[in-house]
Amino acid sequence: MASGAASAPLALICGDDDYTVKQRARQLYEQWCGEAGGMDHEIVDAVAGNGQEALKRLGRLHEALQTLPFFGGAKIVWFKDCTFLGDDRTSASAAVTAALGELAETLKSFRWDGVRLLISGGKPDKRRSFFKTVEKLGTVELFVALSSDDRDWAARAESEALRVIRAGGKTIGAEATAELVTRVGPNLRALASEAEKLLLYVGDRSEILLEDVQLLTTRQKLAQAFALGEALGERNLGKLMRVLDQELWEIRAGIDRKKSEIGLLYGLLSKIRALLMLKDLRQRGILKPARDYSAFKVQLERIPPGAVPEDRRFNPLAGHPFVLFQAMRHTDNYELPELIRAMSVLLQANVQLVSSSLDEAMVLQKALIDIVGLGPRRSAATG
Repeated sequence: MASGAASAPLALICGDDDYTVKQRARQLYEQWCGEAGGMDHEIVDAVAGNGQEALKRLGRLHEALQTLPFFGGAKIVWFKDCTFLGDDRTSASAAVTAALGELAETLKSFRWDGVRLLISGGKPDKRRSFFKTVEKLGTVELFVALSSDDRDWAARAESEALRVIRAGGKTIGAEATAELVTRVGPNLRALASEAEKLLLYVGDRSEILLEDVQLLTTRQKLAQAFALGEALGERNLGKLMRVLDQELWEIRAGIDRKKSEIGLLYGLLSKIRALLMLKDLRQRGILKPARDYSAFKVQLERIPPGAVPEDRRFNPLAGHPFVLFQAMRHTDNYELPELIRAMSVLLQANVQLVSSSLDEAMVLQKALIDIVGLGPRRSAATG
């Protein structure tokens, strides 16, 4: 909790991470109400579909600020879920811009004795005078939505999942937590929803198991990029063929125009390359398996510079730490010669995709069967 927001009379909680904004704003509002005591606090709905509605919401806010508590004492006003602080059509209208400017002037001269104002909403336009005024007079907490490009997204996602599960009175192991984060991806709202679903599913049982996550948790769209590499790492041929079929169907149906057969192959090459490097680091004693993601990150940070290739294409440290954490679990499923051979198989498939008229699906299927084999998997990893 930010101490500035806790002590300031004016706070703006905002950003495109809608889940965290709502959670943090509720937390701060309840804290302020607890400190103020009394019953004369107000929540003003700030959702507006057009400029006229926005002006009405702002008018209601002015009334709330000017109305003294019936029994005296302190008053907390929450301007909740404001939808017109950004650069969308409603926010940019001349009338709304002028009204926000008037509110900014009111706040500059407002007597804050016993009054606190909390504003929560979406991503703001930092160029506007209203934002600058609030930033100067009070405190601003900006929450940016998680992205798979963020190197700390997995740690934040894991932390949120554990928070929800512990609040529900349950425990979950490190492997099950990693599986949950992998299936959901960088989406805190979806992660909380899936965690709550697991809490209901396990009933009176105290621990959420890996099998529960695998059975109940849907792989979200943002996490689908991991699916093919995960199945290859698990050495699970049935799952691998199912995921490949789904990926090929999306390519041919034009659902995701960023995907291509050659792109899938490069993703598989990247997975095998990571497994090769991690297997080598593990055999040299530089890296050890870790059930905890945070502990694994610490190991990565301690790898001596000369222990890995300088070329980013062959340097495991250039990849996302969470992807490497997942890949480390899969190094038990392949021997080093098998991984070397897998690289050769995929490179040959690359030549066939680029220079032959063979069916792309057949090329990829044959390569994966050749790598994984038709026999049982080598570890207990399941999917």
